Amino acid sequence: MKTPLLVTLFIVVIATAHGGDWGKSPVGKSPIVEECVDLGGEIGIGYQTDYIYRGLVAGGDTVVGSVNYTFAGLPLPITFGARYANVVATNKFANVFNDELTLSARVGLPTVAGIESSVSFSERFYPEDPDTAVWPSSHGEFGLHLSKDLNLAVVNFDAYYNSRLPNAWNGTIPTLANQENGAWYWELGLERQFDLFGQGFVVGGGVGYADNYWGVAPNAQSGGDSSGWNHYFLSASVPIELNCRTVLTPYLGYLGSPEGWLMDGAPDWAGRSAQSEMLHGGVNLSVSF
Repeated sequence: MKTPLLVTLFIVVIATAHGGDWGKSPVGKSPIVEECVDLGGEIGIGYQTDYIYRGLVAGGDTVVGSVNYTFAGLPLPITFGARYANVVATNKFANVFNDELTLSARVGLPTVAGIESSVSFSERFYPEDPDTAVWPSSHGEFGLHLSKDLNLAVVNFDAYYNSRLPNAWNGTIPTLANQENGAWYWELGLERQFDLFGQGFVVGGGVGYADNYWGVAPNAQSGGDSSGWNHYFLSASVPIELNCRTVLTPYLGYLGSPEGWLMDGAPDWAGRSAQSEMLHGGVNLSVSF
């Protein structure tokens, strides 16, 4: 069972976080000068117990790598990114994608009334050729992100428009007519960071809503709806600064879907029983340059 292992890993990483500080000189030695000029780049690698896409558990144990670069000297900052996720766990369903390559571009917009915003476009590819009868070989999405610091917490809002629906649940790729209708996904969340015993913690939570994003949900609990509340989520993470460039972040998350919501009873492609309530977690390592 994954739950005890997740909790144990989370505690061990936190307990050993201050076992040593990289980049600091040993006692009695001359100080080491660190060059921590941020050039706009970041490389990341991580492990996830479950691959989750818009609240849907699409796979089990997953290794993720990413690279991002921001051109900050432009009138509007532009970030280009590439992210590759490989599902390591063996799945028993033929229509599961085993990997995903995401190429993205994000443009930061001016801050208005304390609200930070950006627009983005992402194209997702599935190199290991999923069963295209239930999932497209690629699909793109436009996104809008809004964020405002309320002092007590940071509120985040994300909206996504997909012109080529995944629509995996109804068993067929959408027709061109259906694709022209498009699909929407919205997510609203709160996030708060605080210090405990000298270590930063980040806790958050939120809710997602989908409009025709999944086609028709094939379970009795949701009533075969194509639109409605999707899922809710809770998370806790510990960003540990190993040095001025490197951050190790273990995290725990909870995914829930009450009766009648779209993810209630959704297929769990990781080979377990249908998802509704699930604890998951992982760890990420990021290096800036």
